[in-house]
Amino acid sequence: MPPLAARSGPSGVAPEFAVVFREHHDFVWRILRYFGVPAEAVDDKVQDVFLVVYRRWDDFDRRSSMRSWLYGIARRVAADLRRGTARAERRLRAVPDPSPAVEPDQALAQAEAAAFVERFLATLDDDKREVFVLAELEFLTAPEIAAATGANTNTVYSRLRAARALFDRAVRRFAPELRRTHGQPR
Repeated sequence: MPPLAARSGPSGVAPEFAVVFREHHDFVWRILRYFGVPAEAVDDKVQDVFLVVYRRWDDFDRRSSMRSWLYGIARRVAADLRRGTARAERRLRAVPDPSPAVEPDQALAQAEAAAFVERFLATLDDDKREVFVLAELEFLTAPEIAAATGANTNTVYSRLRAARALFDRAVRRFAPELRRTHGQPR
């Protein structure tokens, strides 16, 4: 017997497939709902079941009933949907909640602070910048930084101490400008 696609009728669908679809559509729909497929997705999943039936038509061994074959396919389609939904929900839970809306004054202050930190980091040599960023912005400990950079732990502490002292001086220099810009008392 030729493959199903070669036996298609004038509508482009094999007559026996069209009969199976008409006779078993409601059964497949109910099975998918019993397996917990949401109402808004059930029509798409019925279509998925019949796409599998169409593709695998020639693999149907006819020893089992058409309903049991359709039941097995529907069960797998529903399980795939549940797995995909669970995966998507895990991904969504991993995404942090959006930060609350920031007032314009607060947004400006944050932007200025970020620009200040960027300017400060540009003044540091590579070794101090690396240690400062890892410690103060990424919250790594000195032993973790030493392991990550290959530097001696004492060297990490020394670079961090020097970078922090430079940062303190930069903040003291920047503070009067900040007070003038934002009208804060000295």
